[in-house]
Amino acid sequence: MEMTNDPVGAAILDFMAGNRKAKIVVESNLTEDDEIKVSYLFRTPEEMPELELLALEQCRGRVLDVGAGAGCHSLALQERGVDVTALDLSGGAVQAMLEQGIKQVLQQDLFKLAGQRYDTLLLLMNGIGIAGDLEGLERFLEHAKTLLNPGGQILLESSDILYMFEEEDGSVLLDLNAGYYGEVIYNMRYKAHQTGEFKWLFIDPAILEDYATTRGYTFELLYEGEYGNYLARLSLPKA
Repeated sequence: MEMTNDPVGAAILDFMAGNRKAKIVVESNLTEDDEIKVSYLFRTPEEMPELELLALEQCRGRVLDVGAGAGCHSLALQERGVDVTALDLSGGAVQAMLEQGIKQVLQQDLFKLAGQRYDTLLLLMNGIGIAGDLEGLERFLEHAKTLLNPGGQILLESSDILYMFEEEDGSVLLDLNAGYYGEVIYNMRYKAHQTGEFKWLFIDPAILEDYATTRGYTFELLYEGEYGNYLARLSLPKA
């Protein structure tokens, strides 16, 4: 029976097979439906935003590219001679990365990964969203300690989406009974494929810093964009 829960992987493979106009539909509880052009997942370093280029420059040692998707960041690092492993849950994405020549690819749930140590965990395109919610962020930060060498770092991109709750007069309207405003519910669709609803976390850098430092990391803000997005480094102490 054909798998119908891998929209990203199916779209990536369709793109590689010649469907250059493939798009993934993104539904959320915050906004109207959006679309991701699959071509964007295959961007070259020349097409990457400044934040991503900075993140690639900051990678060191053994790198784990978490949620690697079509593998554009892993490819860029591999071409620089970096020891990088691309990790993704999507079987289609993993197949696509192998076909593109990425040497080290894992189809794995990050939270179940064990027995490996890295110097850098790279989470771009709001990769920290995999935490799902604030409780998941705590779980992620603790699990990351088991994957990092002493002195290891997490390079992550996220956004403070408070602006999405602003009224025309500049005030902010939040439902205080609905939990943290950065916990968003998504569903992704492509043809017959859909993920089903899942939580995705957008985290205010001040809250991220509090959670990280409480758990033994140092926090450094490396880049701030115009629309609340940022690149942060969380580092563990050296042995």
